[in-house]
Amino acid sequence: MKPVAFKYLKPATVEEATAFLAEYGSEAKILAGGQSMMPMLSMRIARPSVLVDINEIAELTYIRAADDAVAIGSVTRQRRLGDDDLVAEQVPVLASALKCMSHPQIQNRGTVVGSICHGDPAAELPAVAIALGAELTACSQAGTRTIPVAEFYRGYYRNILEPDELVSEVNFPAMLPGCGWSVVEISRRHGDLALAGVASLVAFAGEEIDHVRIACFGLGKAAHRLVDAESLLKGQRTSSELFQEVASLVSSSVKPMDDSHASAEYRRALAAELTQRSLFEAIERAKQGAAS
Repeated sequence: MKPVAFKYLKPATVEEATAFLAEYGSEAKILAGGQSMMPMLSMRIARPSVLVDINEIAELTYIRAADDAVAIGSVTRQRRLGDDDLVAEQVPVLASALKCMSHPQIQNRGTVVGSICHGDPAAELPAVAIALGAELTACSQAGTRTIPVAEFYRGYYRNILEPDELVSEVNFPAMLPGCGWSVVEISRRHGDLALAGVASLVAFAGEEIDHVRIACFGLGKAAHRLVDAESLLKGQRTSSELFQEVASLVSSSVKPMDDSHASAEYRRALAAELTQRSLFEAIERAKQGAAS
């Protein structure tokens, strides 16, 4: 199929882009990497009358330090997560997520912010962003606002962004010293969207878990934190019994959907197994960091 007819606009600045969005509102869609938008246009799932291509806005291409955080502009390609020194030092979990994601050709074009904003329930970056406590900066002609990624989604491919807003960057807080991390998933083939996945961050105070964040993907209408599982782990010493209890809690609390790729029952079983795998890996990294 071919897309419906649309007006194509190519702003050179953020100011120009937000002016277009203010003018056309809900009739307009943003084009960044296009790895989701272009198929949706071709299948006529998306039918905008105006397409605003932000790829030529040079001020939106960066990875830089920002107040104990790493800020990434909205036209920055996913591939840069794997070879950036600041990312490796401050938020290495992003590089781990990249190893699970798609294929090199898609990573070379797809954007970090685009994946988070698109919010595919089975995508890795929204879950990792939620686990890290990342925030989005949304700008419009009226000004800017900060949106925690954990509060951004409102269901299946839905979010709280206003029609006249452009997300200019995502801000990832630096991981705590000694924090271990893990991103694990099950997919039919490497590079496919996950049937289910879990991202974990764990840090210790002595022998007890002092900081823990767990987020899942492919297990509901959007990526989300597993807050009850985190509460069960915090302040505890690690044990196989504890991990089994957490896995059982996760399996019973997630609400995956049946589809042509997997049943909800199978995804709940994956949730239990992947939670344990992710925690084991994150804890091992945390302990290695403490010993080094």
